[in-house]
Amino acid sequence: MKLSTKALGLAAAASVALTGCASGGGGTTSGGNAGPQPLTLGIFGEPRSWDSSQAHVGHGLQPYQVAYDSLLLREPDGKLSPMLATKWQYNQDNTVLTLDLRTDVTFSDGEKFDAAAAKANLDNFRKANGPQLNQLAVVEEVKAVDADTVELDLSAPDPSLEFYLSQAAGLMGSPKALGSEGIKTVPVGSGPYVLDKASSVAGSQLVFTAREGYWNKDLQKFSKVTLKTLQDSTARTNALVSGQVDAALLDPKTGKQAEGAGMKLVTNQVDWTGLLLMDRNGEVNKALGDVRVRQAINHAFDRKTILDQVRLGRGTPTSQVFGKESGAWVEDLEDKYSYDPEKAKALLKEAGYSSGVTLDLPALPAEEPTLLAILKQQLSDVGITLNVGAPIANTFATDVAAKKYPAIQFNLFQGEPWVAINQMISTKALYNPFKNTNPELQAMIDAVQTAGPEAGEKAKDVNRYVTENAWFAPLFRVDQMYYHNSKITVTPQVQQAVPSIYNYAPAN
Repeated sequence: MKLSTKALGLAAAASVALTGCASGGGGTTSGGNAGPQPLTLGIFGEPRSWDSSQAHVGHGLQPYQVAYDSLLLREPDGKLSPMLATKWQYNQDNTVLTLDLRTDVTFSDGEKFDAAAAKANLDNFRKANGPQLNQLAVVEEVKAVDADTVELDLSAPDPSLEFYLSQAAGLMGSPKALGSEGIKTVPVGSGPYVLDKASSVAGSQLVFTAREGYWNKDLQKFSKVTLKTLQDSTARTNALVSGQVDAALLDPKTGKQAEGAGMKLVTNQVDWTGLLLMDRNGEVNKALGDVRVRQAINHAFDRKTILDQVRLGRGTPTSQVFGKESGAWVEDLEDKYSYDPEKAKALLKEAGYSSGVTLDLPALPAEEPTLLAILKQQLSDVGITLNVGAPIANTFATDVAAKKYPAIQFNLFQGEPWVAINQMISTKALYNPFKNTNPELQAMIDAVQTAGPEAGEKAKDVNRYVTENAWFAPLFRVDQMYYHNSKITVTPQVQQAVPSIYNYAPAN
């Protein structure tokens, strides 16, 4: 099967998450198309492994984009454009996705990119147990139809699959290197830059040089890209202000120092923060099984005051967990739960809890302690006692999955509707450990899965349901604050705190 070729588009990919650490190593020749200016970025941490199957999302995806191309390219506004795949289309029932591939691309070790290479990567991703393994969960088989056509056969429609192919699942590495020991420390991709092992220092900096003969000159804008690991926000701020890095993600407090030094701000909203009221059947906490108690919790919060005190007003108060760019955002849900302590008390009394309710939450090490203190006070004002437990980190996901907590305070990504549903609403979602559902909601979710391009519109029904039934107590959407100096320009990336590597350019 052969598809017609479509003109190549530019720009980006990604989401929200952190990754760990490891060292890098060499590549092929450098130079080629890039201009003389280098780019230096402050990052949270290095990849644990450079095997493309181990790529993460969000903050953790950007380093891979330096050395790897993806099948599809996600532009700053979220539109998907060609990259290694020039065109793609579904069959009538959205269970077979066929991609036509470029024929002029090689990897940094000289291997050719073709359908066999794409199949090798997708198969490797499916079996390598990487952190984003579920991105290809519905793929049953990958077929190399001919030299430049690959087919993905699905067990069920997945409205997010094309998005995933611009993310971790779409990264393409040399089939000769996949699964080897060498690729763990040396990326072997077809991307615009190759790792300079001699100049890189584990845990400190990764240095990449422009790859000679790279197929897309428009994406290769710098002579060199250096990624400096700076986990602490203050350290990133100092590095930016002193000129050690050209750009970095900061927070409202450190952002003031950056602004005072003349740095430029690129901002968008990626996450929402608030409470996940997960025990909606009252299995562990009986009170949470009553929708009136969950609604009372929502009415207890003065969202604007919380935002002002915790993030200096950098964000948007909200009562819904779907963001504007998701397509599932509903305007009249934005302030569904006004700050109304008297209504909260009345709802508790109506539910039979006039004597009060107790809510237990774990603490997260990275969480702003001011936030939990404010939540505790505002809930206390309506008769709800918030008990904050000991901090958890390494066992967080397993503890949530084991239904250890009836509720948690967390930040979650406001992404594509199907991604969000399978993150926090469907019975497969980690953040729905009690597997709450009913036929009405499941029918809405099924409608999203089979809606194709209309998935966002169908997901509005899901949004209305979980908002009206108070599955969550959202507080606000967080302004991501990415600062850069005047030497470069940076285009923000929708639903992404850190821009894709393609969104940077030398200033004119």
